Amino acid sequence: MNEFQHIMADLKNRQFKPIYFLMGEETYYIDMITNYIIDNVLTEEEKGFNQSIYYGKDVDATTITMAARRYPMMSQYQVVVVKEAQYLDKIEELQHYASAPLNSTILVINYKYKTLDKRKKLATILKKNKAIFEFKKLYDNQVSAWITGYLKEEGLSIDMKASTLLADSLGADLSKIVKELDKLKVAIGNEVKQITPEHIEKNIGLSKDYNSFELQKALVSKDILKANKIIKVFAKNPKDHPIQATISVLFNYFSKLMVYYYLTDKSKGNVAKELSINLILYKITP
Repeated sequence: MNEFQHIMADLKNRQFKPIYFLMGEETYYIDMITNYIIDNVLTEEEKGFNQSIYYGKDVDATTITMAARRYPMMSQYQVVVVKEAQYLDKIEELQHYASAPLNSTILVINYKYKTLDKRKKLATILKKNKAIFEFKKLYDNQVSAWITGYLKEEGLSIDMKASTLLADSLGADLSKIVKELDKLKVAIGNEVKQITPEHIEKNIGLSKDYNSFELQKALVSKDILKANKIIKVFAKNPKDHPIQATISVLFNYFSKLMVYYYLTDKSKGNVAKELSINLILYKITP
């Protein structure tokens, strides 16, 4: 169970922390945690007096501290959310509250796309109280496995080619990926349990034949005709097939191939470890 799953499990069991300082480049997890707290900690009746949402550009540390130090009215908790806290001026001033937070307040701070300076006192206090959480962007080679895991939790499976097609086309933006997957689930209905490239091509508009994964296969198998066909399609549709994404996929593959070439221990376990791939991907060439 990763950190996000631990946090969500605690929230669902109503085991709340006084402060959640959520930071990092992967905003999907930050939004999921924040939205769950906003939607589920308080009843609709309690929210009127006990839930406040601020934005970093429009508020200061003093106002946040004063709000957090209030006691809830006819409720066990009050929720104070600070969105876009990366724009908050003098955020270090929150250290005074962070050193002695109220247990009746749940303070949620969204510090997106960057991280708090870990050398500063605020970060030290938050770390000591286990109240700071960093969510990093996935590497390109982790996205396909993440898609598979997400769908498994939704009661669905997806074949490797389909997950790779999605990963290559959508990149590492988890919010975008989840949005497309949710649309796909609605489109295929409840009876379909195995997602294939055909489902993706029909419902999302990504071609199962003209994508970075197929280009990679064509290059590796020296299928010059197919490779040129795919490249021509890419050239005609640069918006749908940005060269940066294609280069990233090819670089990732050929860099792994080079690492594999120089490995002295080519056992399955060592290859999977050194290349950070699943054992079922041990066969390097498609």
